[in-house]
Amino acid sequence: MEEVKQYQDQAAEAMESAVMFLDDTLAHIRAGKANVKIVDGIRVDYYGQLTPLTGVATVTTPDARTIAIQPWDRKMIGDIERAIINSEVGITPVNNGEVIRLNIPPLTEERRKQLVKQCRGEGENAKVSVRNARRDAIEKLKKLVKNGLSEDLEKDAEDEMQKIHDKFIKKIDEVLAAKEKEIMTV
Repeated sequence: MEEVKQYQDQAAEAMESAVMFLDDTLAHIRAGKANVKIVDGIRVDYYGQLTPLTGVATVTTPDARTIAIQPWDRKMIGDIERAIINSEVGITPVNNGEVIRLNIPPLTEERRKQLVKQCRGEGENAKVSVRNARRDAIEKLKKLVKNGLSEDLEKDAEDEMQKIHDKFIKKIDEVLAAKEKEIMTV
């Protein structure tokens, strides 16, 4: 019985990881609103070391359409600007000598639909991960039956796995719905 609980916990942990990964992935998708996570992946050459942007500057969102980047060392402005231009962010930085601004352009209807489609694809990947975790746990439970676990306990454990699975699928749907709403809001 202890092994059953262990398998369920492992599966729940894997499912939680899938939801957290989805959440992080969706946060990096530009939704027409300024979000500091958009620049998370940018690395700046800081005295020969590739350093995360947040390690050399303060990144803020003064309004819904702007990301402001204030370097701690003014000499770094050129390096930060180059790093942004060379990144996959796709936004041209505006530099006034002290602060670098990234103006987030409004999304077209077509682009919004593409982003929603991309989000749904990421959501489907997360759901597949959750289903795989459930399948793996159920396979382990079936092996326990061969090693002496009663079939009734195995069926109860399978039902419990299904409830855990349904809970995480619902979480994924909620995360996707929130992101879709954010993208489609003009």
